[in-house]
Amino acid sequence: MSIFTINLAPIERFTLAVTIVSWLWFMMAPTAFGADEKRIVSIGGSITEIVSALGESHRLAARDRTSNHPPQIMTLPDIGYIRALSPEGVLSVNPDMILTLEGFGPPEAASVLRQAGVRIVEVPEGYDAAAVLRKVEAVAEALGAEEKGQALADSIRTRFAETASAVGNVGNPLKVVFILSTAGGRIMAAGRDSHANGIIELAGAKNAFASFSGYKQVAEEAIIDAAPDVVLMMDRADDHGASADSLFAMPAFSRTPAAKNKKLIKMDGMYLLGFGPRTPNAARELAAKLYPETVAAPKG
Repeated sequence: MSIFTINLAPIERFTLAVTIVSWLWFMMAPTAFGADEKRIVSIGGSITEIVSALGESHRLAARDRTSNHPPQIMTLPDIGYIRALSPEGVLSVNPDMILTLEGFGPPEAASVLRQAGVRIVEVPEGYDAAAVLRKVEAVAEALGAEEKGQALADSIRTRFAETASAVGNVGNPLKVVFILSTAGGRIMAAGRDSHANGIIELAGAKNAFASFSGYKQVAEEAIIDAAPDVVLMMDRADDHGASADSLFAMPAFSRTPAAKNKKLIKMDGMYLLGFGPRTPNAARELAAKLYPETVAAPKG
């Protein structure tokens, strides 16, 4: 007779139910507290940096393509870009937990991964100092490393305060435009509600395109009207307009104050825009490049 057709007395059914629930709780307890996962897939550069800063990188089984710091993390398997994941690639490393920034995808891949039975911890993104601290808290809690998380958060909070104090001496904030790309002559700039806007504000400057949200293609006339004092870009080999001369020769930039002073700043993308443990230093370094006579570069 099938076990599903066995007739049990009420007390026997109750006992069986309690036994099953107790067994499930026991099996899930390590996942609930996060301390026992030994094979973690980290998705999102800032998440991976936080895991490493907590001294827990030995538990990582794989990383996504945006995770490129610290350098030793590059030896881990690459499971793809955070927005273009393959469920098969993620699951091929047999993870105990997927630790990811919110918005991983595509949605179809995220749905498959959620149905795979692997614990997924999705960490909220943000573009200010408070968001970095929230990330640290969430990652530390997921890993069962709350004490380490508190120590890391305290260090980050102190460095943010030092950066804020340094840029507080700036008298006239510069107007900065962050350019994501100039490929094909199409200029993609950053508005508010973006990592670029966040780092510009932390560095004591103004975003020239705070009038719109996110990243958008902007017209030549819009750049001229915005009159940025400085152009900020990621330092990457595949971008057009790699040098100040070639960028400021473009009609959109040639008549700006930035072109007059040849003021182009380029910084590593994840360092500048990651909003992880290094962000206070990145903001301080950007501020030092913007205001070299007022703000000292970060130490170390």
